[in-house]
Amino acid sequence: MDQRISLITLSVTDMDRASAFYDALGWARVPSPDGVIAYDLLGQTLGLYPREALARDMGLPVSALGHGAMTLGYNCREKVEVDALYTRALAAGADGLAPPHDIFWGGYSSYIRDPEGHIWELAWNPFSPLRADGAFRWSGYGD
Repeated sequence: MDQRISLITLSVTDMDRASAFYDALGWARVPSPDGVIAYDLLGQTLGLYPREALARDMGLPVSALGHGAMTLGYNCREKVEVDALYTRALAAGADGLAPPHDIFWGGYSSYIRDPEGHIWELAWNPFSPLRADGAFRWSGYGD
């Protein structure tokens, strides 16, 4: 198995509300089958899929899907971008969980919850500079 993730699927209860949030962040949808809303990312795709349909696909009751404790991380090129993105996300309907703040190890981070309850970390890590195209690697790409 290659060390990668191809598709991140977020189960949602209100497709219109969920897609309106990501649209308001400036993300562009890509053509997809009925019942799926997709946004191509750098090397992956983020898909929005109705929670009940996802449970049915898995052969599980909706109640068995649970609420995993995880975050989706978005790293910015500069510290000031975290502030701007946090403000934009709140305007798009996100709940602010932790406003942008300095982290003890030298980074800068904030947390938001999208309208469907998925938690995002919006961060800047001076030790992991992004590649020119925005790709992230834990130890950065160097110069």
